[in-house]
Amino acid sequence: MSERILVCVAWPYANYLLHVGQIAGAYLPADIFARFQRLRGSEVLMVSGSDCHGTPITVSADREGVEPRAIVERYHPKILETWQRLGISFDLYTWTLTENHYRTTQEVFLRLLEKGLLYRATTDQLYDPEAGRFLPDRYVEGTCPRCGYREARGDQCDACGSTLDAIDLIEPRSRLTGAKPEVRPSEHFFLKLSALEEPLREWVRKQAHWRRHVLNFTLGWLEEGLKDRAITRDISWGVPVPVEGFESKRIYVWFDAVIGYLSATREWAQRTGDPEAWRRYWQDPAVKSYYFIGKDNIPFHTIVWPGMLLGYGGLNLPYDVPANQYVNFAAGQKQSKSKGTGTWVLDLLDVYDADVIRFYLASIMPETSDSEFREEELVRTNNEVLIATWGNLANRVIAMVHRYFGGVVPDASLQSPESVALLNEADAAFDRVGGELGAVRFRTALQEALRLAQAGNRYLDAREPWRMAREDRGHVAETLRTALDTVSALATLLHPFIPFSTERLWAQLGHRQPLAQAGWRRVPVPPGQQLGPAEALYRKLDSAAQAP
Repeated sequence: MSERILVCVAWPYANYLLHVGQIAGAYLPADIFARFQRLRGSEVLMVSGSDCHGTPITVSADREGVEPRAIVERYHPKILETWQRLGISFDLYTWTLTENHYRTTQEVFLRLLEKGLLYRATTDQLYDPEAGRFLPDRYVEGTCPRCGYREARGDQCDACGSTLDAIDLIEPRSRLTGAKPEVRPSEHFFLKLSALEEPLREWVRKQAHWRRHVLNFTLGWLEEGLKDRAITRDISWGVPVPVEGFESKRIYVWFDAVIGYLSATREWAQRTGDPEAWRRYWQDPAVKSYYFIGKDNIPFHTIVWPGMLLGYGGLNLPYDVPANQYVNFAAGQKQSKSKGTGTWVLDLLDVYDADVIRFYLASIMPETSDSEFREEELVRTNNEVLIATWGNLANRVIAMVHRYFGGVVPDASLQSPESVALLNEADAAFDRVGGELGAVRFRTALQEALRLAQAGNRYLDAREPWRMAREDRGHVAETLRTALDTVSALATLLHPFIPFSTERLWAQLGHRQPLAQAGWRRVPVPPGQQLGPAEALYRKLDSAAQAP
């Protein structure tokens, strides 16, 4: 079952806190997938980093009157804190300010230039006459030419999801001064996507395993015909263009950011002491690379980045791009860092345990359609599902072993049909849950795991060990040993979703081998093993935003 898998996760702009839509959209699914693959024995590398060069950062810096690096240095540590507290298990989380990233970006630029896939062209750009400067993408707002949304940005419309060019906005206005921009010529480098259209079309049509909305969106772009895209901007913050005469310009953030997956892997290799180790993940055709992103980033990961990789040559293209939809709040409004709207994860972590947040977000993960975050639903899910279905099962089984056998796992033959059936169901759950996780269907995988927890509860209710304690100790011993093995199986099955509480439970079960190394299988709790104290894994919540 072992494979080598590269997990690439979207690079968030280091310009504000992270909201729950970003976590449910890209980071939690990536972590669930990586943890599962590690359990099943795959050689996994999960990388990402803070995007430090986007115009959202310079917009924030201009608004505050500080240098862009000051914004990055304020929020990059907050992002790292989020990963640590939420349990997002990156093998490397870096940022785009490293010399390695600058060097890798410029190397890719020069390779594509050498192959004739980059060219110079003079194009019309928007210029703010009051500020005396050109206005790249998010410095401009206006009306979307496709859907009429009046607050579209110069690079994207949040209402319809269209990727835009600032020059195409209707009634554009400068975010710096509010002035109406002028159109002025400026020379830039363009990526010749038109030359890559046919090889990209041929490649995309083979990706039958992609999510339908990802495949359809990508094919729709290809059917419209690919347009060459400018990859430099009239800005002073970013990776320098390695060509004489372009000293006042910088490489466009989206060309720079996707290269981060490659530069981060190289940085990881350098840190391991084997600088060439990155090649195992990028040049071995047997490796599968998964890109976890939100739906607004689909074209950059299914067209632009694959086109760059095709042009560069000798590097693996994405195996899957399981882009999620949006998590909304407040009557369908999209969570948005740029608008300062959303539910901030660090605020939630001050109130709720990480596994409670992870469990709820996994249950509403927007895999095929938008979903909605409701704090009262988080509380209900904690009480009625996480505790009632799973937490209470684990707690009462361990408590009964303490009550009836002094906390030592009883030695009992497992002969009754219902005991054998439950353990068979537990073993089969690894195939069912693993199949869903491997196919990046996380909500269904969670539901399949919870079905086993429900079966465990029914088994206990039917056999009533508390009633049989004085009448038939053998019956009680068999019941509790079977239930313990089921709980042990569930700890592994649920570990990718709720790692903190399942690790605590693993210790309660007396297992010496770390859960993360136990393998994707049921690990029996052997007779004679001493259990730890029966401690509740979760606490009941009375209302939303209840303090711990």
